[in-house]
Amino acid sequence: MKITIQTVGVTPHEPLKERIEKKLAKLETFYDKIVEAVVYLKVENTSEKENKTTELVVKIPGNDIVVKKTCASFEESLDDCVETAKKLLIKKKELA
Repeated sequence: MKITIQTVGVTPHEPLKERIEKKLAKLETFYDKIVEAVVYLKVENTSEKENKTTELVVKIPGNDIVVKKTCASFEESLDDCVETAKKLLIKKKELA
């Protein structure tokens, strides 16, 4: 699976990149036909503390899975995205 990280107005540090790759690699255990995973990291322009948005696009044959979460940290929003994507992949595999 190819992993692409795109950022808007933020530069991800190395531990965050490693965490993204480690988390996304686990998704393949739930669905083996994943072609690519694209992660978009963006800091929303608001005064609220929860302004870190992670959007995860899991490209699979048929329909892509798109999950978007906004939390106080990229790590937290990434974890939420991966957890939701995992549930959707398991559901998709059961329907196949």
